[in-house]
Amino acid sequence: MHFIKPKAFLSVMPRYIPTGLQMVYASGLAEISLGVALCFEATRTYAIWGIIAMLIIFLVVHWYMIVDKKFHEKFPKPVLWFRFFLQFGLMYWAYFYL
Repeated sequence: MHFIKPKAFLSVMPRYIPTGLQMVYASGLAEISLGVALCFEATRTYAIWGIIAMLIIFLVVHWYMIVDKKFHEKFPKPVLWFRFFLQFGLMYWAYFYL
């Protein structure tokens, strides 16, 4: 989706992150690469740590959506908080496979 609808991802990117569109493409490429790396035992551990790192970085985006009121019109606040805390569950899930 990062490559098909980059504007959707760009709209949730905090403005203080430089080169937003390039970051959208880079994160999409990283997600694909890490997903492929999960398929191979030799790279699986690196991929898991990479996924955990990405989820930590994505916390910035989820926090931005919580504090910026423009997102409160599109998404109920409980949904935004759920998405924020879901990242920690996903990190634990990934760590579980180390």
